[in-house]
Amino acid sequence: MMRSTRLHHITLAAALLCSLTAGQALAQEAAKPGSGFLPPASSNAKVIDSIHVVVNDEVITKNEVRNRLAATTQNLKARNMQMPDQSVLERQVVESMIIERAQLQLAKEMGVRVSDRQLDATIGRIAENQKMSVQEMRNQMEKEGMTFAQFREDIRNEIMLSQLREHEVDAKVQVSEAEIDTYLVASKAAAAEKVEMNLAQILVAVPENASPEQIAARRARAEEVARQLRTGADFAKMAATYSDAPDALKGGDIGWRDPDRLPPVFATELRKLNAGQVTPIIKTNVGFHILKMADKRSLAEAAEGGAEVIQQTRASHILMKPTPTMDVAAVKRKLLEIKEKIANNAGTFEELARQYSQDNITAVKGGDLGWLAPGDAGPEFDQAFASLKPGEVSDVIESPFGYHLIRVAERKSEDVKQQKERNVARQVLRERKIQEAMEDWIRQVRDRAYVEFREEA
Repeated sequence: MMRSTRLHHITLAAALLCSLTAGQALAQEAAKPGSGFLPPASSNAKVIDSIHVVVNDEVITKNEVRNRLAATTQNLKARNMQMPDQSVLERQVVESMIIERAQLQLAKEMGVRVSDRQLDATIGRIAENQKMSVQEMRNQMEKEGMTFAQFREDIRNEIMLSQLREHEVDAKVQVSEAEIDTYLVASKAAAAEKVEMNLAQILVAVPENASPEQIAARRARAEEVARQLRTGADFAKMAATYSDAPDALKGGDIGWRDPDRLPPVFATELRKLNAGQVTPIIKTNVGFHILKMADKRSLAEAAEGGAEVIQQTRASHILMKPTPTMDVAAVKRKLLEIKEKIANNAGTFEELARQYSQDNITAVKGGDLGWLAPGDAGPEFDQAFASLKPGEVSDVIESPFGYHLIRVAERKSEDVKQQKERNVARQVLRERKIQEAMEDWIRQVRDRAYVEFREEA
C-alpha cells in the first residue's frame, strides 16, 4: 500500500543530508593543493570544468565527479573501511552517477514531477528528524560550504527516483494468496529459533542479453574476487573495488536481514555459514553474487497470544496531487466536483476513482483500500473514518501523499491475529520480489542508456 513505499524517501533523504554535509566539508579539503583529488594549483588558480561522461543527451562533468568522490571518500572513512585504489573508487563513483542520471532522465520522460510544496514538506520532516528547524539546518549546511539550493535539488532528485522506482518496480510486484499460504506453511514448519543475519554483498553484474563471451568474462571476474577473499582480502574493500551493486561504496553492506526475506537461493547458502564466512559464487539472472554473513543473532519468538479483536474499516479513496499545471486550489475544486457528481448519481465512486485517482495501485480497483485497522493508513484517514458512516464520502482530506476523497463502505469487529500473520507474510514476499525486481530493473536502465566517456584533457 502507499504508506510503506512513498514515505521511504524521507529516510533516504535524511541519510543523504548526512552524507552531503559531511562530503561537502571534505570536498573543500580535497580542493587544497596536494590533496590527491584535484590537480595541485595555486591559490589563485581556478579548476576549469569539462565533460567526463555523456549519458544519453546530458553530461556529467569532472567537477561533479570530484565532488561526489570527495563525499564518498568521507563516508568510507567514517565507516573505518579500507580504501580501494583511487582509480577504482573513481570508476565506481562514476558508474553510480551514470545509473542515477539515467534514472532521473527516465523519471522526467515519464512526467514525474516534485512540486515545491511536496519538497518543502519533505525537507521539513528531514529537519524535524535532525531535531532542528529548517533555518537551523540551512545555517549548518552553509557553514560547511554547501548551498541550500543544491541541497533542495538533491532532495528533489531523491524523491523523483523514489517515485520512479515505486511506479516501475514496486507497483508491478504482486503476491498471490496461494504464495502466502505456501509461505505460512513453510514458516510454521521451520525451526523454532529465528535468526537475523548481518550481510554484505559483492555483485558482478551481467548485462542484459549478454553473449557467452561476456558471461564468461564476468564469471572470471567473480572467481578472481572469490580467490582473493579466500586468501584473506578485506570484503568491504573488495566490494568497493569490484561490486556493481548500488551498495558497493558502502563496502557492500546490506545490514541486518531476516533470511526469510531474501531470495531462496541466497537464504539456502547463508544458512550454511558461521559469522564471518562468505558464500560461494551464486548465479542469478542479474549476475554473480558473493555474500558475507558478518554476524547473526537470535530473535525471541512472539509469545502465543489470545484473540486480537479490533474494529476494521473497509474504505476507498480518490487521490489527486498538485502539479505545475494544477495547483492546490484547483485540486481541491476538482475533488469537490467529483464529490458532487457522486452525490448527484452522475458516476459511481468506483468509476470516478478509476478515471481520476492518481494512486496507481488502488485506482484500477476503483479506489479500494481493502480492510484497514487503526493506524494502517495514517492519522488523517483514521480521523476521517471516525466521522463517516458507511456509504458516506468525506470532504477533501489532506495527507502527506496529496488530497483525497474517502468513502467508508462498511465496518466490522473481528479477531485479526490470523490476518496480521497473512499481512506479514505478504510483506515478506513482496520485499523479496521487489529486491529481485529492483536489481534487474536497474541493470536494464543502465544497459539501455547511451554512455560515452570523454578522454582526459
